[in-house]
Amino acid sequence: MEPLFSIITVTWNAAAVVAPTLQSVHEQTCADYEYLVIDGASTDATLQLVREADIVGTRIFSEPDNGLYDAMNKGIDRALGRYLIFLNAGDAFASPTTLAELAVLAQDNPGVIYGQTQLVDAERRVVGRRHLTAPKRLTVSSFKQGMLVCHQAFVARRDLAPHYDLKYRFSADFDWCIRVLQQSPVNVYAGDHPIISFLTDGLTSKYHRTSLMERYRIMCHYYGTCSTIAHHLMFIPRYLKRRFANSK
Repeated sequence: MEPLFSIITVTWNAAAVVAPTLQSVHEQTCADYEYLVIDGASTDATLQLVREADIVGTRIFSEPDNGLYDAMNKGIDRALGRYLIFLNAGDAFASPTTLAELAVLAQDNPGVIYGQTQLVDAERRVVGRRHLTAPKRLTVSSFKQGMLVCHQAFVARRDLAPHYDLKYRFSADFDWCIRVLQQSPVNVYAGDHPIISFLTDGLTSKYHRTSLMERYRIMCHYYGTCSTIAHHLMFIPRYLKRRFANSK
């Protein structure tokens, strides 16, 4: 019998950040999942930590890959669950009951279950919410406003999930979410409480400008250049407001 969830964590020399991720999976009160660790042939203690976590249903694959999204494609290919959850090394479920809450919402078999995200620092202190808030109603057009739902808080039915497009180095998740939404019959909101704790110094944060340029190209592809430019002009007040708040 297939598990309800395939939780997929991509790692590469992630020993410094993976422990909270493993702990959050281990603490889940819902056990209807498999845990896939897709490792890029780490040379540090990453795999040792994964094994020591002793999470039931763990499957480890360790081999060289062509980057984050190539590894995530391998996770899709090997997943057996009805829903996919990509939980990056350093990120975590916000609560031990998160998976149980998602399981209740999965009973009607929606295409996507999604929710809010809180930001944590390296000491696991909550530093706030994402500046983009997941809407209570999510459609393909929602992403004209940017990536309103954090990828880790975007739970997709596996039969709707394509491979990530490897021509995007830092924002293939944005493109992937749009393509999933194009196929999804119903998208269910998990509520106003966070379901994911997102580590703020991840890969996309380090390459923020390049990631934004890729997202711009993706938005032009799906929504048209004129519409994308118009929406980016509307982003300016939002950007200035955030810069002003961060400068205080």
